Parts: sequence; structure tokens; C-alpha cells
Amino acid sequence: MAKHLSVKKRHRQSLVHRARNRAAKSRIRLAIRQASTAETSSRPSALRDLASVVDRAAAQKVIHRNKAARIKSRLSRRLAPAKSQ
Repeated sequence: MAKHLSVKKRHRQSLVHRARNRAAKSRIRLAIRQASTAETSSRPSALRDLASVVDRAAAQKVIHRNKAARIKSRLSRRLAPAKSQ
């Protein structure tokens, strides 16, 4: 176990950050699942919700902003053919 106070504090902070990051990534995965399984009529709102969750995670530096853009782009591209039919 660490002896220095600053190391102990840093460890406490890392546990809090880890929990926050895991929760945010879990919300992203849930939003992706919900958007990809959404009915045709509710897809636009599901994509908006996904964009909101992903952008929030990127703003909190949980994921990189390029990854956020990639997630939104891939899912909207995958759901676009179904939307146009």
C-alpha cells in the first residue's frame, strides 16, 4: 500500500474517475443498442439521444471527440437505408 498522502489521494481520485468513466461508457453502449433496435418511427429520436450521450462523454473526456464522431457517423449510416425505404 502507498505511504505518501498524495499517492493515496491520487488512488482515491482514480477510483472515482474509473467509476465515472465506466458508467459513461455503459450509457454509450446502451444508447447504441437502443438506437440500432429502435422501430422505424422512433429512429430519429433514438439517434438524437445517442448523439447527446456520445457528445456528453466526449465533452467529459471519457472518449475522444473523433471516436464520438465515428460512433454517430457509423450508426446513422447504418440506419439511413432503413430510413429511406
